[in-house]
Amino acid sequence: MAMIKLAPAYKDYIWGGTNLKEKYGKKCDLDIVAESWEVSTHPDGPSIVASGQDAGKTLTQYIEQHGKDCLGTEGKKFEFFPMLIKFIDSKQPLSIQVHPDNEYALRVEKEYGKTEMWYILDCEEGATLYFGVNQSITKEEFRKRIEDNTILEVLKEVPVHKGDVFFIKAGTIHAIGAGITLCEIQQNSNSTYRVYDFGRVGKDGKPRELHIDKAIDVSNLDPIDSDFKPAGQPVVDETAETVLLGTCDYFTSFETTLKGTTVIDVDDESFGTLVLVEGKAVLENNGETLDLDKGETAFIEAGSGKVTVTGNCRWIYSRV
Repeated sequence: MAMIKLAPAYKDYIWGGTNLKEKYGKKCDLDIVAESWEVSTHPDGPSIVASGQDAGKTLTQYIEQHGKDCLGTEGKKFEFFPMLIKFIDSKQPLSIQVHPDNEYALRVEKEYGKTEMWYILDCEEGATLYFGVNQSITKEEFRKRIEDNTILEVLKEVPVHKGDVFFIKAGTIHAIGAGITLCEIQQNSNSTYRVYDFGRVGKDGKPRELHIDKAIDVSNLDPIDSDFKPAGQPVVDETAETVLLGTCDYFTSFETTLKGTTVIDVDDESFGTLVLVEGKAVLENNGETLDLDKGETAFIEAGSGKVTVTGNCRWIYSRV
């Protein structure tokens, strides 16, 4: 069993900013870093092994070499690696968009659908995002409002605060607003249907593509209730406080705040990923150590057993 550090794939989408470089230590040649794909086997941006004898290989190659047993009994049940974890920095608002569910995506896009969860790391005062509709509408009204640029009038705009959790099931119309930095844990998919883009143009000077027909096919047009808080209650011991952020078939994620030392048990059922969002941490497992700084990520093979974590820090731990 082993634990490795991962280096992300970077995306310079037009709405991105510089927070990931300035506050999370992301080192790349891009002027804008909209997203860093921390844990990814997706062909659009695989993570790279950044420590140990496999350094330089993609995470996909690492799993192929070590065998799917390293994903655990639950993790290896999936046809594709089940999750994708990224940081997102929105200097400008993202497009209004929606993701398909598994049935539609596998049939139309030949990949998983996309249920995702956002954990708000930081945000500017007054920042908001869109989460579903504020009233029930028909598909006909949805199309008409897209065409006449009044779609925002029927979307639920939500104030954003540090520590909020947004669980976005496939089919939920949504958009991250300006001035938000977050960690996204999602299904391993890049299927996005854009329905409104604030009149922007892409790098080629042309309006970015919309996917209206597909969006109408998959969107939930009824309001969704949520308090935008973690799914569980904090569990506190002498050194650590841990809370369940959210769970679904493809990922279960926890936030832990540590002052001292604690232990994570990485059992035979699932691999673990640890994304450090504050401070510094040292991981130790079977005589092997791994140092993590803020913004860095570790992948831990299933069956590794007890991983000791020491530091004054905060992380998001995800598993199947």
